[in-house]
Amino acid sequence: MVEILHRLGRATAAEVHEEMESAPTYSAVRATLRILEEKGHIAHVQDGKRFVYEPVVAKQEAAKSALDQLVTTFFGGSLEGVVRTFLSNEGSNIRPDELDRLSKLIEEAKKKEQTSK
Repeated sequence: MVEILHRLGRATAAEVHEEMESAPTYSAVRATLRILEEKGHIAHVQDGKRFVYEPVVAKQEAAKSALDQLVTTFFGGSLEGVVRTFLSNEGSNIRPDELDRLSKLIEEAKKKEQTSK
């Protein structure tokens, strides 16, 4: 749901519900939005009788947090483990140009690390 709010910028529960592919009931969407708000992920403003929700955390920050949690949970904090798993997956269909871009990013990160020492 938060990804829908990031994409739309802000939305009512009904608008979030409409955007969901396999949407649960409208009541379930409202309940989940309330929980996300209690946890600090989203906030709302009142517009007449409607609540309009928006993400609290910037998309990039939320993505980094989710990725950090995934790496910690499934790979013991090892980014190498993530990359090794991804590259060894025959179904990943990684293209040669993507591999080239990844190699360049790694080289840039190495250079940045060396200059910060």
